[in-house]
Amino acid sequence: MGDFLAALGLVLVIEGLVYGGMPGLAKRLAEQVLEMPDSALRTAGITAMMLGVFLVWLVRG
Repeated sequence: MGDFLAALGLVLVIEGLVYGGMPGLAKRLAEQVLEMPDSALRTAGITAMMLGVFLVWLVRG
């Protein structure tokens, strides 16, 4: 559970950096996401999940 909370905290830090440090970039990215087809978003999401699982497996091995 501790690892999960640490990972969640890291995600919040990264998102905070984007929204707090570069709000203009965050808005442009949100606009681009709205224009993307569902299939592209699904592919990107599944790829990100697979990469995340691989990284956790690699680190926690």
